[in-house]
Amino acid sequence: MSWWTTVLGGAVGFMLGGPLGAMLGVAFAGNFSKRKSNFGGFTGNFNVGDQQRVQAAFFSSLFSVMGYLAKVDGKVSKSEILLAQQVMQQMQLADDMQKAAKELFNQGKREDFNLDEVLEQFRLESHRRTHLIRMFLEIQIQATYADGVLDDKEHDALKYIAQKLHFPIHELENLIQKFSVSSNHASKLTVDDAYVILGAEKSLTDKELKRVYRRLLAQHHPDKLVAKGLPEEMMKIAKEKTQEIISAYELIEKQRGIR
Repeated sequence: MSWWTTVLGGAVGFMLGGPLGAMLGVAFAGNFSKRKSNFGGFTGNFNVGDQQRVQAAFFSSLFSVMGYLAKVDGKVSKSEILLAQQVMQQMQLADDMQKAAKELFNQGKREDFNLDEVLEQFRLESHRRTHLIRMFLEIQIQATYADGVLDDKEHDALKYIAQKLHFPIHELENLIQKFSVSSNHASKLTVDDAYVILGAEKSLTDKELKRVYRRLLAQHHPDKLVAKGLPEEMMKIAKEKTQEIISAYELIEKQRGIR
């Protein structure tokens, strides 16, 4: 049974608890009432798997923190709202899930949103899985660039989020640089851009470059990420990032004459 089915069954609070369970419970409150759930105050005897917990934590953290980042510069632009909707469309969310994602986004914009508690619970629920946290941050970086600019407040907020998730700041900066390059040159990727996307130096040998490439593919492999707790609805986003890595490597292969 998927985490989504479990949530619709009314087990969300029992599944997570803490701030994420509370937020997800509010987000799905309408769905619970429509289905006349007799869940009764987030108690019950549900057999919720570990992967379902992680998927629910990722979903609730992703959209609430995205809402937080949207207003960190003092205003929420139309482009930032559209970006959140675009992520939902990429995930091909069902109507109920879209409503929940929008509610989580709105909760993240509230003054009383407790970012620290949300990030700490997400870190623990994800069992500190670096690949999963990296994907979380990559999507948040994409969200901050919705208006075409990463301002200082947004940059500082991303660094703070990375620190709370125990993700190395230098790796965060690399992710930001990669996204900046790929978003600005999506249609005309240069060889220099390709090296940035791979995070590789031009001085690397062909074998060294291939190792970097394979490591990146492993980090973004959709099936592996889902196995680690990425919601299945986000596989399309993971596949797009994988294709970006493949395209960058193929461009360098062509330039180097690698066969």
